[in-house]
Formats: sequence, structure tokens, C-alpha cells
Amino acid sequence: MTNPGTSEPPGSVAELTDTLRRGGYLADRGLATAMFVALELGRPLLLEGEVGVGKTELAKVLATVSGRRLVRLQCYEGIDTNQALYEWDYARQMLQIRALSEHQVADDEAVDKLFSPKFLLERPLLDALRAGDGCVLLIDEIDRADDEFEAFLLELLSDYQITVPEVGTIAAETRPVVILTSNRTRELHDALKRRCLYHWIGYPTVERELEILQVRAPGVPEALAHKVVAAVHRLRELDLAKPPGVAETLDWVASLDVIGATDLDPTSADDTLGSVIKDRDDLDLVRDDLADVIGDG
Repeated sequence: MTNPGTSEPPGSVAELTDTLRRGGYLADRGLATAMFVALELGRPLLLEGEVGVGKTELAKVLATVSGRRLVRLQCYEGIDTNQALYEWDYARQMLQIRALSEHQVADDEAVDKLFSPKFLLERPLLDALRAGDGCVLLIDEIDRADDEFEAFLLELLSDYQITVPEVGTIAAETRPVVILTSNRTRELHDALKRRCLYHWIGYPTVERELEILQVRAPGVPEALAHKVVAAVHRLRELDLAKPPGVAETLDWVASLDVIGATDLDPTSADDTLGSVIKDRDDLDLVRDDLADVIGDG
């Protein structure tokens, strides 16, 4: 990683923390240390934590402040190598076959060239390997992929290379920065964890969340910021199916601003509750206790 406008990488955890902050991301010492060590050692970093606590955002901001390109692989159930790694460019291959046919060329060498790297369509993993340290590879929500895909990633995460049967092994000349995220919808395999450094991102304290709000939404009145953050922390103490993360806190103040509310009162809170609560049963539960949640009880 390099500092914006310089060619020098951050020399310390504090320097990395300051660089991320200038990008609008507040990392506590534990997270900044994990990221700094991952950068220094050239190791993937696995981030786990509740939804909306800033796991994906770290990769985005890191790419921006370091001048790297973000390459994102969004995982989902059923994802396979075609979506993640490469596909053959069948249209170009067909054109090549026609050209060979017109020139009556059909030897083995000509056929083999149909499966050369120039006919590969890059998907995120191959793109990242070829970009090397010029990119941040975000493998987002790896817990949504199935076991086979997780196993497929092991070669990439340990040796920064992948094997294409028709082409052979493709290795990165320099290592991309790799960040994996997981919301713990299932337990990841030990083999994948061993290849990564690990950090858990929990909910921030009230003071930390206020600081995040001041950085990400500097126009929010101080009194309103305190009231929203306090309400969000009370919501997290309830038995909700989907407790709000930091992203929802930011959405809440943005929604209040859109409707012109300068205070979090029962009316404005009820009108904008959908920006912070994303489950029908949770909405019913919170509305029954809304005055206490916003501190008007």
C-alpha cells in the first residue's frame, strides 16, 4: 500500500490508521494492526463480524487511499470457477476456427492455440492475479459460497496462483492485497482460515460510532448524532433478528436529513424506521417500544 500522493507505503500502524481516516474510514488499533500486518506479510486478511460493521468498506477505502483498483468477487450459493476465474471466449474461438478452415489449417498446434490465454475472458480472480499489487481483491461474503468453491480458493490464497487445465498454472508476478469477508452464516473451513490472517469486527462503542458519524456525515447536528447513536445502541440490545450495523446508523441520519427532520422524535423516528430496521417482526417489536428506543420513554 502507498500513501496518497507518495510512493512510500505506510511505515506504521498509526500511519495506516491516519491514511484510512483521510479516506473516511475509522479503524481501531486492532483492525489497523491486522491490516498493516497483512500488508507487510503479503497475506490475505479474513474479516468476520456482524452485518454492516464496515468489513466491505475497508477494502473499498483501502483501494481508494492506496491508488489501487478494487476487484470485487461477490460470493453466492452456487458460484463456480466460470463466474469467479475465467471463461473461454467462444465467439472469438469460433471466428478463429472459421479462419483456420478457410486456410485449410487443421493441425494439432493450430487447434491447441484455440485454448491459449488470449481466448480467456478474465473474471475477478484471474483479473486480480494479473493485476498483482496494483489491486485490492475483495472476496466478499465467502460464507455464502459452497464448500467446493471455498476449497478451490486454497491455491490462490496460499500461492497466489491458479491452474487452468488447458493452459497450466498462472501465477501473480506480485501479490494483490486480498481481503475476505464473512458474516458467519456458516463456519468456514480450517484450511481456508489457516491461509489468512483473521480479525473480528464488532459493533463500535458509542464514542467510536459518534466519531464515525462525524467523519462520514459531518453535517449532522451534534445533538441529533448523539440521539441517533444512542437509539441504535438501544436497538442492538433488543432481541432483533437483524440488529442495525454502522451502515444503518448512517442510513438513518441520511433519511432524517431527507425528510428535513432535525430531531429524532417519535414521528420522525417512525417515519424513517425502515432505514434502520429491515425485518417485519423487528419493526413490530421496535414500534411497540419506540419511545424508549429514542429516549422519550
